[in-house]
Amino acid sequence: MVNRSEIFDYAQKEFGVKPDYPFKKFPHYAVLRHSDDNKWFGLVMNVSKNKIGLQGDDEIDIIDLKCTVEKVSDLSNQDGFHPAYHMNKEHWLTGRLDGSLSKQEIFALLRESYELTK
Repeated sequence: MVNRSEIFDYAQKEFGVKPDYPFKKFPHYAVLRHSDDNKWFGLVMNVSKNKIGLQGDDEIDIIDLKCTVEKVSDLSNQDGFHPAYHMNKEHWLTGRLDGSLSKQEIFALLRESYELTK
């Protein structure tokens, strides 16, 4: 299982970026963006499970990542993944941070998202 702080530590170590919290209404939504042009490559959020098609109103941490169209299509119906929440569903994918996905899966997709948004 991977959590927010592990993702942020990885982003700091690998890409030299720290999370940004630009939304006053959603103070726990963290954006990961390139330091040179501010393009987003990750968005970590806490949302109600029902917002991503799961049963229940309790909150869950998720991450939105940019992927190739083919990868979005392949992964969006696999356990742990969902069509992008609040992002372009053709180019972005949501992953649950509830233990459904391994740290290695999340980190590989975060790296891919970073490269795709350069």
